[in-house]
Amino acid sequence: MATFALRSPSSSSSSLHSFRPSVLPPSRLSLRFSVKCNASESLKFANGRPSVPILDEQSLPKFLHSKRLENSVNRSNTRLKLFSGLANPALAKEIAWYMGLELGKVKIKRFADGEIYVQLEESVRGCDVFIIQPTSPPANENLMELLIMIDACRRASAKNITAVIPYFGYARADRKTQGRESIAAKLVANLITEAGANRVLACDLHSGQSMGYFDIPVDHVYCQPVILDYLASKSVASSDLVVVSPDVGGVARARAFAKKLSDAPLAIVDKRRHGHNVAEVMNLIGDVKGKVAVMLDDMIDTAGTITKGAELLHAEGAREVYACCTHAVFSPPAIERLSSGLFQEVIITNTLPVAEKNFFRQLTVLSTANLLGETIWRVHDDSSVSSIFQ
Repeated sequence: MATFALRSPSSSSSSLHSFRPSVLPPSRLSLRFSVKCNASESLKFANGRPSVPILDEQSLPKFLHSKRLENSVNRSNTRLKLFSGLANPALAKEIAWYMGLELGKVKIKRFADGEIYVQLEESVRGCDVFIIQPTSPPANENLMELLIMIDACRRASAKNITAVIPYFGYARADRKTQGRESIAAKLVANLITEAGANRVLACDLHSGQSMGYFDIPVDHVYCQPVILDYLASKSVASSDLVVVSPDVGGVARARAFAKKLSDAPLAIVDKRRHGHNVAEVMNLIGDVKGKVAVMLDDMIDTAGTITKGAELLHAEGAREVYACCTHAVFSPPAIERLSSGLFQEVIITNTLPVAEKNFFRQLTVLSTANLLGETIWRVHDDSSVSSIFQ
């Protein structure tokens, strides 16, 4: 199994990190910042299923560990409130633990006809409220739940309401590619704004222009550092590595990722899509023969695109193929495709909850809790968010 080793940062790295530079042979990969992840060491397989690292006193990842959290932030701040919907409560609990806070008490239930009822069980008057709720499947249910929670906070006189949306649904409907199509991403942005949100915090939007659909500030968080953190525990010669974009639309994302891996070479899979969730690979731009290919995408839905891309990479002589993505939607038949043996490892984050039935041997789940927790603190403190990624 191929491994990756990443070099420590230069003296110009962000003050958020404190590392001692190390010197690696020129044939090894280097990274502009080093992120050695202790959590990845606790990822173990039991009966072929991965265990997701839960943040606790015994296993706190060093990634984004900041003395500011220990010394400068008043963790007993009663003006900062975290609330979680039902879409991904496990991630919300990890974020709250990282921040040293308790999740706010809220009652969420369904009436017999499916209508959603929300009641806050504590005061939020004059508070800075963050609602953690990805619009994961069932997307419509979770989106409506988010809107009603925002409305409840607004009517309870919250000072500021931030919708923390680790996975922003409907982001793929961001433009008209054919006549008489809707732009649902803009519609959802309008709904969130009109419900009463003052700010949105989202992870790895499908396309950058989606930020422009909101008439309120948007903090766009990139989860690449979390994946790079995990890859830091592995080693491979830079001459053996190639970063692959599964389609032309993801070239910018893959190029930025490759740059952080010592300007690793880039390959592009050229595909033609005949319909939604139907992809056909046509050609490969770049050389992958004898190399370890790392395929990077923002999401995996039915896994059709990334699986066909992996088949092409193996046909072109790739030694091993790794799949990396932020959002694991995993609609059928994604699990069958991903566990078919094409991938050495499938690396995802927990922006979306992964059902136990969807675990398979090659799957690795990384936590974004510390990244999102740090971002929430900075938004609350009116500090720079972009410096997290410098």
